[in-house]
Amino acid sequence: MKLLLEVITPTKVVLSEEADQITVTTTNGEITILPGHVDLFTKLVPTEMIIRNGNKTDYFAITGGFLEVTKNHVNILADYAVRAQDIEVAKVREAQERAEKAMKEKQENKEFIVAEAELRKALLELKVATKRKHRTQ
Repeated sequence: MKLLLEVITPTKVVLSEEADQITVTTTNGEITILPGHVDLFTKLVPTEMIIRNGNKTDYFAITGGFLEVTKNHVNILADYAVRAQDIEVAKVREAQERAEKAMKEKQENKEFIVAEAELRKALLELKVATKRKHRTQ
């Protein structure tokens, strides 16, 4: 028996495929979903999502959202999600530098919060891209 996983962002369906197990981090900690998992609805924190299907493992960066599990169907409604191999490390490092610079400048609270969120997103993407690179070598 497999899980049917769908990852949906405001702009597109990022992923729709079967999986043996899915690991993410919720507000209550890390959770691994296996076939037959009890129904669940929970909030995701910015997380690395690990998807295992047979001997294949995929990694995603997800900046937050919601996870719903019902009868082996897993829906993730994410603010943003990207597959590890699609992360452009050079662009992410530039985004990190811009966010750090913006946070250092005197700014209004709203601008600081936006810059801080961009920095967290960049750091998460770098973490996922780096982990994937080390695991595939």
